[in-house]
Amino acid sequence: MMVNTHNPENENVDLSLPINEDRKVSELGLLYEISRLLDQSLNLRDVVNPVLEAMSDALDMQFATLTLLNRQTGAILVEAASGLSEQQASRGRYKLGEGVTGQVILTGKPMVIPQTAESPLFLDRTTRGKRGNTSFVCVPIKVGSDVVGALSIDRDYRPDAVLDDDVRILTIISAMIAQAVKLRRAAQEEQERLEAENERLRAELKDRFRPSNIIGNSHEMQIVYDQIAQVSRSPATVLIHGETGTGKELVAHAIHYNSDRADQPFVKAHCAALPETIIESELFGHEKGAFTGATSERKGRFELANGGTLFLDEIGDIPPTIQIKLLRVLQEREFERIGGTKTIQVNVRVITATNKDLLALVNQGKFREDLYYRLHVFPIYVPPLRKRKADIVLLADHFLDKYAKMSGRQIRRLSSAVIDMLMSYHWPGNVRELENVIERAVLVAEGDVIHPHNLPPTLQTAETSGTKPGGNLKSLVDLYERDIIKDALKSSRGNVASAARALGTTQRILGYKVHKHGIDAKQYSS
Repeated sequence: MMVNTHNPENENVDLSLPINEDRKVSELGLLYEISRLLDQSLNLRDVVNPVLEAMSDALDMQFATLTLLNRQTGAILVEAASGLSEQQASRGRYKLGEGVTGQVILTGKPMVIPQTAESPLFLDRTTRGKRGNTSFVCVPIKVGSDVVGALSIDRDYRPDAVLDDDVRILTIISAMIAQAVKLRRAAQEEQERLEAENERLRAELKDRFRPSNIIGNSHEMQIVYDQIAQVSRSPATVLIHGETGTGKELVAHAIHYNSDRADQPFVKAHCAALPETIIESELFGHEKGAFTGATSERKGRFELANGGTLFLDEIGDIPPTIQIKLLRVLQEREFERIGGTKTIQVNVRVITATNKDLLALVNQGKFREDLYYRLHVFPIYVPPLRKRKADIVLLADHFLDKYAKMSGRQIRRLSSAVIDMLMSYHWPGNVRELENVIERAVLVAEGDVIHPHNLPPTLQTAETSGTKPGGNLKSLVDLYERDIIKDALKSSRGNVASAARALGTTQRILGYKVHKHGIDAKQYSS
């Protein structure tokens, strides 16, 4: 049947019409080639140009064009074109119902323009240039009942041409393209679903994985939690670094108790606390009679931690002689006790911690470079408390509850002024200092609230204690100078010469300053 510009509401195309045998062979080859191309990628953009080129070659067309509808903007744009330049294709923009392409996408019906020069519907936005000598065939691309675009061709105008054959083959090809679009949509939706699910799981894990022994919700601590989660299930050596009092040992505990070694020993050794003369015996053990006082065989920390985790705190203080032996254990998983010849095999996960810059110690020749890189497999930085201020109140509340229960006190909260003091302090001792401050405050508090005067003097600031100085710098310096001169005169019983010697200045200069500040030295002579 013929589809024309005057009857856009025509019936569906009859695909059973008889066709020329040569064309039938050509079309079968074309459909096979298009099927092969579409199978190569779920991304339509990767294959649509080869599909249109194959159509042009097999069906002797001048142009083949694929347009797609943007549902959000309502614009119809050329997605790909064979026989058109990039500039020509960019001009192919239509609205729903506009031109032949707009009508086809609006109605979902194929249309044929036997001779484009005679049709006002043919807009020729791409300026193909042969309006009077071409025929134009356009069919919709449907995904279910949804029209997503159109497939069109231009061929030389011939009065005797049977364009129904073109409608039929284009309808078949558009159905194949629609299937590819459907698969692409499904793949994109599945990808989006998986990404959304992964993001949800990441967020869930982020909220869920907080080691029970560590307090803190800040972004800085969340990074630490993520690193603990990453490394816990592996046997990798971990180096925890950070300032004193930040909770490095708590991180080591969290790694061990979230690992597959959780039911095995967790053994600690504080390298800075062990004298150099006995640290080797503490780590590797000794045989009976190995040295004076070795009255019996002793297992070292490595043997005691076999199957579990050994935590070496303050690893930066370990002596150079022990560093060599430690390197061997990490590399070979074996050692000998002091005074022994038997090689002992161990399966130990080593976690180390330090508040020192190990790389600086390496550069100074105080720490072995090969040992440093053996320990530095997975570093975790524990931030100081001043860099995670969002956790200060949470930690303070935790310690308040802990020590109130221990002391049997009914202390319920921190006052607003106390919270301000805690937040403004720089915490050189980190979490350990905060814990000590709260423990002391619980002991000295009289009611059920911690007040500023319950905190130690180190936290008392001019603002929080109500003693903020007034005046400019010169007046404050003069006031301070006047006070120390008075103190010196008091000590010297009004003797200006003696006071000058005590202050490390001359009698003339001090006399000038006494006069400047209006001080009566005689009143201190008695």
